[in-house]
Amino acid sequence: MLLQTSALHYAHPGQPAIAFPAIKLDAGEALLVLGKSGSGKTTLLNLLAGLLHPQTGEIKLDGVAMSSLSGQALDVFRGKNIGIVFQKPHLIAALNVRKNLELAHFFSKKKGKDIGHLLSELGIGAKAESSVQTLSEGESQRVSIARALATSPKLILADEPTSSLDDENTEKVIRLLTSQASKIGAALLIVTHDQRVKNHISNFIEVKAHESV
Repeated sequence: MLLQTSALHYAHPGQPAIAFPAIKLDAGEALLVLGKSGSGKTTLLNLLAGLLHPQTGEIKLDGVAMSSLSGQALDVFRGKNIGIVFQKPHLIAALNVRKNLELAHFFSKKKGKDIGHLLSELGIGAKAESSVQTLSEGESQRVSIARALATSPKLILADEPTSSLDDENTEKVIRLLTSQASKIGAALLIVTHDQRVKNHISNFIEVKAHESV
């Protein structure tokens, strides 16, 4: 089992703790985490990424208990094993598309995928030397996906990747994520309130804010 969680609980300051459903996800599998705004979906994604630490429970990725890592060791582990597609691309404006992806290679300390080939696979090969400030919303989203894939991670986490897209582009983005994850043998987990995504990925769990302890 590539990703496995058990008895995860987390509480933001002044808020009741949320009890998250257990997750079991193998390499090549995809899972949706559905829930309304404020239900804790993004909190769960941040826990799985090691950006937050659970108050109770365990997260194991490729046999490694993430709670056993901290500081630089956790950063290196994340860089090598986890690719994150944030809701907003968070691209570095001073760098062109290629340089934004090269940064992912640099921080992960691994060579990863060929950037030119990856951008071509995502339909934006011609944008490699373009300023990220000139990209459309859809192009920026594809660059964000490319950055998450650049290090050939074992786990891809996507936070609301379709929230601002129309039906046609929603389908394109989900197909890109699932096909690329399958190509590199990665597990894919998408957190979203967008019920349209269930048309493309049938495996899902739901997070509800009232599941508190």
